[in-house]
Amino acid sequence: MSPPDPPPAHTRRPRYSGKNPRRFDEKYKELNPERYAADVAKIVASGKTPAGMHRPIMVDEVLECLDPRPGDIAVDCTLGGGGHARAILERLQPGGRLIGLDVDPLELPRTEARLRDAGFGRQTFVAHHGNFAGLPKVLAAEGIAAADVILADLGVSSMQIDNPARGFSYKDAGPLDMRMNPSHGEPASQLLARVSEAALAALLADNADEPHAELIARLLKQQPAATTHAVERVVRTGLNRAYPHLAKEDVKMSVRRTFQALRIAVNAEFSALDALLRFLPHCLAPGGRVAIITFHSGEDRRVKKAFQAGYRSGVYSEIATEVIRSTKEETFANRRASAAKLRWARAAVASSTTT
Repeated sequence: MSPPDPPPAHTRRPRYSGKNPRRFDEKYKELNPERYAADVAKIVASGKTPAGMHRPIMVDEVLECLDPRPGDIAVDCTLGGGGHARAILERLQPGGRLIGLDVDPLELPRTEARLRDAGFGRQTFVAHHGNFAGLPKVLAAEGIAAADVILADLGVSSMQIDNPARGFSYKDAGPLDMRMNPSHGEPASQLLARVSEAALAALLADNADEPHAELIARLLKQQPAATTHAVERVVRTGLNRAYPHLAKEDVKMSVRRTFQALRIAVNAEFSALDALLRFLPHCLAPGGRVAIITFHSGEDRRVKKAFQAGYRSGVYSEIATEVIRSTKEETFANRRASAAKLRWARAAVASSTTT
């Protein structure tokens, strides 16, 4: 008889510098919440969002605005981590369905698997890879004339922000990419290299209301940057030299607005939102409800004006008169909720045939 195979050698996890892991890929506990639930719970309790974990914002407020009921047809235009979708799905049963859309091909399969594991089969939940600008085609493909409930959460998910390989944040060094769909379109680094200084300044002003748009555009064209840290450094050092008395927080806000403006341009976010707002009256069933969560003024202005115009024309019978924000408790527990604004509208009884 041959001797038994030796037991596999024990392998230690890679060491990291300092007391706690700092790099995204080193945070093995946060990236495995099922295995390290207690450790992740401590991070959440401290008011922080664990790396790579998306926490849905204003779930209770969204449910109140949308009022999903058993048997309803719902659409989550931005499936993300599936938090809103799961809460809505639970209200739709028995007999309801939810169609989820997401443009991110990396996160969509994981979220679909998560919702399947939660017990939502294909008769109840179906996922589509695509931008919400294509909502009418998705509904047609599913044989649905109009939905009773539509939600769009326009924020970038934590899975995208936290992963430095996606290039959405300057928190960690990474390629200047920012594409929601990494297999489509051009990354932010190519956009910076392609557009003129004047076009870049206009982009920064239009997409983020950046007060120093012309200076930042000149800096980024003079010093081409291909990484997130490089862009942050160019903007920060350039503003400090030009305005030595500018407050540190103001400089940081300009850096954030620069990243926001580039991300919006790379993903054509405003044009997609304009298309969604234009299609909504045709995609909502009579009396149907829509809720949209925005995270900056450019988005909120578009939603507010579209809902107001729809109300004046009779497309919507009711709209939010005031923006809804997260509670103090939620903002403390999830700091990324602080910028969120929620607006809603209800379709008129005959809205589908009057536009």
